[in-house]
Amino acid sequence: MSEEVPRGTHSLNSPWIEAGRLAFLALYAVTVLAALAWAFSNVRQIDPQNRAVVLHFGALDRVQNAGLLLAWPQPFEQVVLLPAADRVIERRVENLLRSDEALKADRIASFATPLSDALAGSGYLLTGDAGVVQLDVRVFYKVTDPYDFVLQADHVLPALDRLVTRSAVALTAARDLDTILVARPELIGADNQAAERRERLRGDLVQGINKRLAELKASGQGIGIEVARVDVQSSLPDPAVSAFNAVLTASQQADKAVANARTDAEKLTQTANEQADRTLQVAHAQAGERLAKASADTATVSSLAKSTDPQMLLRLYRERMPKILGQAGSVTTVDPKDDSRLIIQGASK
Repeated sequence: MSEEVPRGTHSLNSPWIEAGRLAFLALYAVTVLAALAWAFSNVRQIDPQNRAVVLHFGALDRVQNAGLLLAWPQPFEQVVLLPAADRVIERRVENLLRSDEALKADRIASFATPLSDALAGSGYLLTGDAGVVQLDVRVFYKVTDPYDFVLQADHVLPALDRLVTRSAVALTAARDLDTILVARPELIGADNQAAERRERLRGDLVQGINKRLAELKASGQGIGIEVARVDVQSSLPDPAVSAFNAVLTASQQADKAVANARTDAEKLTQTANEQADRTLQVAHAQAGERLAKASADTATVSSLAKSTDPQMLLRLYRERMPKILGQAGSVTTVDPKDDSRLIIQGASK
């Protein structure tokens, strides 16, 4: 005799009902876990190199430094991670570099196809003495105002690039080329303050950037950062480097030529001085000989001029006059004591 199963017992032990019960329990567990994950989503550990800004319904609530952060989940509170107050962040300013289009155009440019004004001036800054220089600037900044930094999150880096570019343009325009880089090394020895002015370049650039950041802060548009220092690498454009090398080479060759010319001139001067001294010595010797000969030739006359014996002079006159008169073709004598016969110059015979 078979045993009867109560009606409804089979339906309660159905596999479908058991599967539905398990699915419900799994969904319940997942929901509870998701709720717990959402409830504790803003509970986290803040690393020492970071800090957190907690926004309560979009308004600044508090700033949490390193440690355990307890905050309500979104959308009640939003947590934004920022660098710590003493953390320095590096930023390379790409605006001051020569663009890729300009570099590509430099390789294919020629005199027949010159560059456009936009590409030709890309990455070049004009100095106060009408020179051209390239600057590679790396900025190291800190986040000083977390709330301003969060509000301007998408505009902080573009604004920083523009401020650095503007300060660099103003800085180079107020200086000559030699205070930015050593363009002419031969002038450094003559100017002791050139190296000092070049070292002040970084400090003045930092002051200029921070001054403009303070102006933005005063106008209510601060971006919440402060520049700690900058690294500046200055260089000349490639065509200018070639030109300066040519100038330096020409200057060195000119200095060498001047030195050689001075050496040759000194040698010529010494040779001329030696010849002049030799000529002067010969002239003095010849003058001494002529003076001695003249003195010897006039010794008799000088001695007679000093003599006071008229008879001796008359005797010498009578002895030597016949020899002198003997060389004449004709001689006319006149008695000095008889004026009856005169000789008139120019009278016809």
